Order: sequence, then structure tokens, then C-alpha cells
Amino acid sequence: MSDQRPQRTEEAKPPTTFWEMLEKLTPQVPRPDPGGEEVVQPAGLAESQPLTAKDRQRALTAHLMEQVCETENLNRAYARVKANKGSPGVDGMSVNKLGGWIKLHKHEVIASLLDGSYEPQPVRGVQIPKPGGKDRLVQQAIGQVLEPILDPTFSASSYGFRPGRGAQDALKKAREYVADGRVIVVDIDLEKFFDKVNHDILMARLGRWVGDKRVLRIVGRFLRAGLMQDGVCVSRREEGTPQGGPLSPLLANLLLDDLDKELEKRGHAFCRYADDCNIYVQSKAAGERVLSSVTDFLERKLRLRVNRDKSAVAFVLERKFLGHRLLPGGKLGIAPQSLDRARERLRRLTGRSRGVSFEQVIGEINEFVIGWVTFFRHAAGKTHLTAMDQWLRRRLRCLRLKQCKRTRTIARFLQRLGVPKDRAWIGASSGKGWWRCADTPPVHEGMSAAWFKSLGLASLTERYVLLNR
Repeated sequence: MSDQRPQRTEEAKPPTTFWEMLEKLTPQVPRPDPGGEEVVQPAGLAESQPLTAKDRQRALTAHLMEQVCETENLNRAYARVKANKGSPGVDGMSVNKLGGWIKLHKHEVIASLLDGSYEPQPVRGVQIPKPGGKDRLVQQAIGQVLEPILDPTFSASSYGFRPGRGAQDALKKAREYVADGRVIVVDIDLEKFFDKVNHDILMARLGRWVGDKRVLRIVGRFLRAGLMQDGVCVSRREEGTPQGGPLSPLLANLLLDDLDKELEKRGHAFCRYADDCNIYVQSKAAGERVLSSVTDFLERKLRLRVNRDKSAVAFVLERKFLGHRLLPGGKLGIAPQSLDRARERLRRLTGRSRGVSFEQVIGEINEFVIGWVTFFRHAAGKTHLTAMDQWLRRRLRCLRLKQCKRTRTIARFLQRLGVPKDRAWIGASSGKGWWRCADTPPVHEGMSAAWFKSLGLASLTERYVLLNR
């Protein structure tokens, strides 16, 4: 009897990264080597297995790059990038210069996309990283092809950066939850979300739906593109997404869709707008349990970090969602922080040392005021807006007086506005300082609310009333 023992077969190790997983599904796949360069390595084909519905969907996307490079898609991408404007990236190319550059280099860009050799440039290191002009165009073109594939798979409770959905839809749903008695909110704050996205997890999610490895390769390069500061590429990103790029919102929704599906599976009532997620429950005890379990899911499954100092379980009245406060009964109010930020913005626009014309200041104020009031049109806040109107007009009076500089010039200016000569001189020579002088009766008489209206100044209150008729 032979005492020869049977040899143990070594079990195959499971893939540890997205790139290793992709090698098992495709003959060749790019992977970054330790030196930072990408190499294409051959990989054996996995044994044939029955195709699932998701596999069949993935097979249909094996030639996505050809769709990305279609003339109609690239033209739409250019129009979108141009409409969004934005400052130049590391390549120094402004949106106005992009059109001329594309005419000269269109065929080179398309060829590099089709053969998978396109290399994004490092993003410019500012508060929100800015990709270069041609990189923004390529990201937009890829996003336009990926969005119809990915967006239908997202949760109905996800509202941020999705076609046909927006902040007002999220607020409407949140109001319904509160009106139904869910007055406790689990407010989850993800710490530096766009800087902490795990590339392997994100690319694995994208690989579920996209079969074209050229698209996966270039998206991966965008994720790992270095950061340029003071003309030097200081690092390649190992995690995070370029927040200023057109692809980032779509990729963020793709990753956080796992959270949405988990919350749906548990039967929670929630609204998510990008990385801002609120879950509505009926008691604080339930809220504490939800916060603990969801934090564990985010950190263990998606490797995202929850900011425990900013996350909280509280009555809806104590927290804000998309700049609003939810009030009892499902009504909306303007969050105090939003009012403070609006005042700060108007304070900068009416700064007395800006050195711009009074007409330009009014134009800039109108641009901000019209958009801001439109966003908060469904919130109860007429009293706040009236007070802000009065404060803003006083700021503008102060600015206009300082532009006159001298007492005599101020007096003549007030007389031209119809203030009697003696009262005009009293107002001009008050010596109380610009801010106090702006609140004197002669100055009010000359620069009245009707005068500001004649100059075209938009009133927050009037705009609010008009939108709520």
C-alpha cells in the first residue's frame, strides 16, 4: 500500500482590487504598476457561465467609447462645457479657447480615446480641483453616454444631479415625511466625501454596468490624475474624485446608490441629495439605532468616513436640509445659516472699496437676489426678506454717499434727487460716519425705495410675493 499522500491543490485567491477582478472578466486590462505607470497584462478567460440580466446589460456596453466619440455627442459635450463656463485648469485653457483647440486637435483626441491611450492632465489645486479644458470636454462626453445607462438604476430617493430631479423635489418629499409624523431626522455628514472615495470600490460599481474596458481605463485615469500646485504635480490621487469635473456627480451617485438600496431594503424614509442624506424616523431612540447601523455600513462596506461631530439625531426644526428648515406640519422655513450667507454675499457685493460703478453693483445684486429668492420661494420667510431689503438699501446708500466723497458733492447729489437745499446740506454735513449718515432722513428722502426701484434694483420681498401668487 503506497503511503504517498494526495497533493493539496492551492485554492485560487479572490481578487483584492477592481483591476484584478476585471482581469478575470476580460482578456486584457490596464493596471497601474508600483511606479505609477499603467501596463496591460494578459488574463485568462473565466469559465463560461449562464449570463445574468446584468451580464447581458454589461455586454451591450462593450463598445461605449464609439458612442462617446460620435460627433453629435462631442458637440453636445462642448455646448454643455461652454455653457457652464468655469475657470481654466492646469492647461490654462479657458472655455473660449477650447473651441479653437478642438478644431485643430479633434482627430487626435478621438484617436486616443478609441485606442485607450488618452491621458488626463493633473487637476489644478484650488478649493475645488479644476480639470483642464479638454479634460472637461472628455469627461462631459463620457458622462453623457454613461448617464442613460446608470441613472435608471438609481434610487427614487436620490435627487442630486439627476435629469428631471432637483432640490425642490427632495424638499417636497422631506415635507411629506415630516407631515406624516416623522419629526426626528438622522442627519448624516460624510467627512470630505469627494476626497475619500475609494477607487477600487467605485470602479467595481462602474464595472457592473460598463463592459468597455477603454472607458473604465480612462475613468480610472481621471480618478488617479495628479494634483498640480504652484506648477508642480505634487501627488497622484489614491482616493477621491476630482470634485470640479463633470463626471464627479454621476460617480458619486453610483457609489452612494449602495447606501440608497440598503436604506430601501430596511424600509427607511429618506432623501439624499449628493452626499447630503437625511433619514426620517418617529423617535430619537430609533434615530440613534439608525445612525449607528448606517455609520457602520458606510465605513465598513463603502469605506467612507462619517463625521461624528456634525452628524446628529434631532428634531427636524433643529437641523437644516438644502439650506431650509423643516417646520412642524411639513412646512418650510429658511435656515438661519442660509440667511447669514446671503447677507455675507450681499455685504461683499456692496463693499465700499470695490471700485466698481453703482450700476454694476446693482446688476450683480440682482443676479444673486433673483436666483436666491427663487430657490427659497416655498419657504416661509417674508419677514426676513423685508428686513434684508431694508438693510440692503442702507448698504447701497452708504456706498453711494462714499462714491460722492465730499460734503459739497453729496449735497448737490441729494438736491438732484429732489431734496431741498437746506435739508440736503444737513444730511451731507452730519459727520456721523457713512453708515449712520446713510440712515438720516434727508438721505432716505433722496434715495428712497422708489428711487432704487427706478434704477432696477430687485426687491427680495417683491420677488418672493410674485413667485407665490
